[in-house]
Amino acid sequence: MNFHNLNKKVVWLLSLVLITSLLASCGSKSNTGGKTLSSSKSTKSKGLKGLFFKPATEDPGVFNGEIVAVNRKGWSQPTPFGMVLVPSGSYLMGQGDEDPSRSAINFPRRVTVSAFFMDDTEITNYEYRQFVESILRDSLSVLGETKIMSDYYPDTTRWAEDLKMPGYQTRDFTYGDPMTENYFSSPAFDMYPVVGVNWSAAKYFCDWRSKLMNNYRKTQGLANLPRFTLPTESEWEWAARGGRASAKYPWGNPYLSNAKGCLLANFKPHRGNYDADGYEYTAPANAYSPNDYGLYNMAGNVAEWCEDAFEENASAVTWDLNSINRDANNPRKVVRGGSWKDIGYYLETGTRTFEFEKNKRSYVGFRCVMRYLGRPASR
Repeated sequence: MNFHNLNKKVVWLLSLVLITSLLASCGSKSNTGGKTLSSSKSTKSKGLKGLFFKPATEDPGVFNGEIVAVNRKGWSQPTPFGMVLVPSGSYLMGQGDEDPSRSAINFPRRVTVSAFFMDDTEITNYEYRQFVESILRDSLSVLGETKIMSDYYPDTTRWAEDLKMPGYQTRDFTYGDPMTENYFSSPAFDMYPVVGVNWSAAKYFCDWRSKLMNNYRKTQGLANLPRFTLPTESEWEWAARGGRASAKYPWGNPYLSNAKGCLLANFKPHRGNYDADGYEYTAPANAYSPNDYGLYNMAGNVAEWCEDAFEENASAVTWDLNSINRDANNPRKVVRGGSWKDIGYYLETGTRTFEFEKNKRSYVGFRCVMRYLGRPASR
């Protein structure tokens, strides 16, 4: 027997099997970056011609007389400047501690939230000033100066009005004038959260910010990104918890101060002692430590507008997936997080309260979110 020739045949057969296997493995994915060839919606071809034929364009849409399932080239969703990615998740929404007096309007319920980007701080005076100056420059003829100044310009007089003693609304017992004169206009407060802005103005800011971003992307030939909005109540609470399922406060532990006795947020810790936390009014938007998602001041400093209308029985009128209560006829809008003038109860991640949508307050601000399209890779 000629073993030399036999060895040659064996080697030739093994080589043929190897080539066939390689061709089969190479053909397991569509050459257009879409579904596999085993799928009924793929670039089906017969023989080597189908395997090695290169379409004339990267995104053919139709190939060999059939529609092609492909991903369009060039898409990615960048993290907007000043925002952080909050991953999707499911949690028990509601009060993180026993509260018999408020349990009727804050019944715990399981909800799921999709991923989204969120401003790491409240919108600052500097950021909001860009918005006001822009619409005064570009939309004056459409909106009119009176509407812009009355509806969208921060009401700085709230510093004096909100601090009047109950029952003495015609007399000012406070020292609010310096804040009225300087808070929004002075460079000293550029990085402080904007206040004196109602719910409607906050939403208009979101619309303006969305157009500003996508108009620029259009000039660069890029696809539009999702628009900026106010966070829903379920998104806000999920973000405030920072990944800690049952956190009473954004920093996790059940106390308002650390082991050294340092207060962890800007609020009203003692009767009349607003300065105990380091600031008698608001603090810079990035003061104190962020939570585990990198979000600053999710408790205290200024309370924050949410998208939802406020209902006591929210668990009965909202769904459990990306829940939101869109009731245009309800003027009460959800406010979360507590502020520099609130007691510790309002700083809890599960505490719910509201403000009327047209009201402007010296202790209510906001931050924006942007939906994440798809599911981010796990960390």
